[in-house]
Amino acid sequence: MNAYRLTMSCPDGVGIVAGISGFIAEHGGWITEANHHSDFGSGYFFMRHEIQAQSLPFGLEEFKERFAPIAEKFNMKWKISDTSVKKRVVLMASKDSHCLVDLLSRWHTNELDCDIVGVISNHDDLRSLVEWYKVPYFHVPVNPLNKTESFAQVNDLIEELKADTIVLARYMQIIPPDLCERYKHQIINIHHSFLPSFVGARPYHQAAQRGVKLIGATCHYVTQDLDAGPIIEQDVTRITHADNVQDMIRLGRDIERVVLARGLRHHIEDRVLVHGNHTVVF
Repeated sequence: MNAYRLTMSCPDGVGIVAGISGFIAEHGGWITEANHHSDFGSGYFFMRHEIQAQSLPFGLEEFKERFAPIAEKFNMKWKISDTSVKKRVVLMASKDSHCLVDLLSRWHTNELDCDIVGVISNHDDLRSLVEWYKVPYFHVPVNPLNKTESFAQVNDLIEELKADTIVLARYMQIIPPDLCERYKHQIINIHHSFLPSFVGARPYHQAAQRGVKLIGATCHYVTQDLDAGPIIEQDVTRITHADNVQDMIRLGRDIERVVLARGLRHHIEDRVLVHGNHTVVF
């Protein structure tokens, strides 16, 4: 049974929940999940509702028209989506396969409710693996002396595939600023560090040098500032003095897989609301 997912944020105040719920109830709408959060620091209110689509007497476009005056009254930033229209996801990877394989496997077993429409890689190593899942594979080499041309091709592929979500599943290239801005809050990255610690390359080597006892991974939206975008999901595992860098890499890969899958699931289920560089994840 398909549903409409209504998400919004606005300056906090009295009557917001009543206004939204009253509108839905007035038209016979059945709310199956409701999430609210008031952020006293910023003075903002955040909300996510799931509504049974069949319970309403009109479709998505008419819902938008009828709801617009309420949104304007409370100065809302809002959107509504139909769960019957799956998000179109492009995965990007380099040579490491663990995150890519995990997402493809979860998608193949219907754990991720989306359409993976293609995989883009700057190497050709993972082609046979991806094609086993019957997913198109696109090899776009990145010339270090002229990255502009390569990323223009990447953008053309994203547009051609009509993707609305791009996942960097250990894609070891920095996304150029123009693409970061064009696909704002649509590019998801997994960084093999518990950010903001150990940004950039070789974080496990950095962690080993510092003698840390916890290592982790961070799923976040990509911005022009390297490894500094809004964080969606994180997790950690404990290590000891006996663990070397290779042990940390092995343990870290397990966390990376889980954290990226969680982050992508939150995104495709419209559970992530971004406010500045912070997120509310329902």
